[in-house]
Amino acid sequence: MVDPDRVAAVAEALPEGGAIDELARVFGLLSDPGRLRVIIALLEGGEMCVCDIAAACGHSESAVSHTLRLLRAHHVVRVRRSGRMAYHRLDDAHIRMLLDLGLSHIHHVPVAHSADEIR
Repeated sequence: MVDPDRVAAVAEALPEGGAIDELARVFGLLSDPGRLRVIIALLEGGEMCVCDIAAACGHSESAVSHTLRLLRAHHVVRVRRSGRMAYHRLDDAHIRMLLDLGLSHIHHVPVAHSADEIR
């Protein structure tokens, strides 16, 4: 090792494996363009039914239902039932923050050229 003190500090600061695994799953959910369309539709539209999400995204209702099932299982989306209708919405504001940061990242012009300049 070149800098054992830095290595020890970084190793201590790393989240535990379970947290890293869960974070990877969240980013994995966001890595699919179809799922992102559904999430962004819910960001923009608030609470929506499957048929409205499908129409807004240009997907089939079946594909949107499958996506919503996956997003519910990972606590990204929550459902409210009213009679025979189910209305979906984002579970909390954290997803909006992740997407806002991601969009900011892809639209900025990089200034730094090395890892040292980024810190």
